[in-house]
Amino acid sequence: MTLLSIVLFFGLAAWGWGGLGGLIGHPARAGGLLVIGLAAAASLFSGIHLGGCSRPDAHGRWRLVPLALISLLMACWPAYSDRRDLATIGGDTIRYLGLALLIVGGVMRVGPMFLLGDRFTWPLATQPGHKLLTTGLYRFIRHPSYSGAMVGGVGWVLLFRSGLGLVLVALLIPFLIPMIGAEESLLLSEFGEDYRAYRERTWRLLPFVY
Repeated sequence: MTLLSIVLFFGLAAWGWGGLGGLIGHPARAGGLLVIGLAAAASLFSGIHLGGCSRPDAHGRWRLVPLALISLLMACWPAYSDRRDLATIGGDTIRYLGLALLIVGGVMRVGPMFLLGDRFTWPLATQPGHKLLTTGLYRFIRHPSYSGAMVGGVGWVLLFRSGLGLVLVALLIPFLIPMIGAEESLLLSEFGEDYRAYRERTWRLLPFVY
């Protein structure tokens, strides 16, 4: 499934640009594809699984539909707009900033998979013997994987200097925040005061901001 998703994502990006050769013609764009590929490959060795859940996921799966549609647009539109110079911002400095953010986002997205191992599920569900993790990336941020996805999303569109791509990233927020709220309600019901205390001393997505 992961391999298929990456092939689809890269294929849409190449289609948006007009060909794979042009897409990887700039070092920052080529580096971005490499980062995504490596992150996806690393996730395969993290030990995550979606089985053995004792409680259902924290939110309706219908929310995945708009997220998937926005993700598909994010795959192809930035490349399309970059090639045709539509609503682009800045130059190579923006591209390399995007690459740096993509690297940071990749670490934050995949890191929690290794920290949780087979306890990592998406959408969130609890499992037999599920324990609350409050160390590592979870010490200050309650949802580092989501943070990584957003940071990586910004990084991806900046690889293509896409102003409208940033709008697409922003469109993810109205769907992401309710998902996070529903997941925290599930965790609160599962872990009680331990989770309440953890929630009070941490940030949801970005330290000192939110």
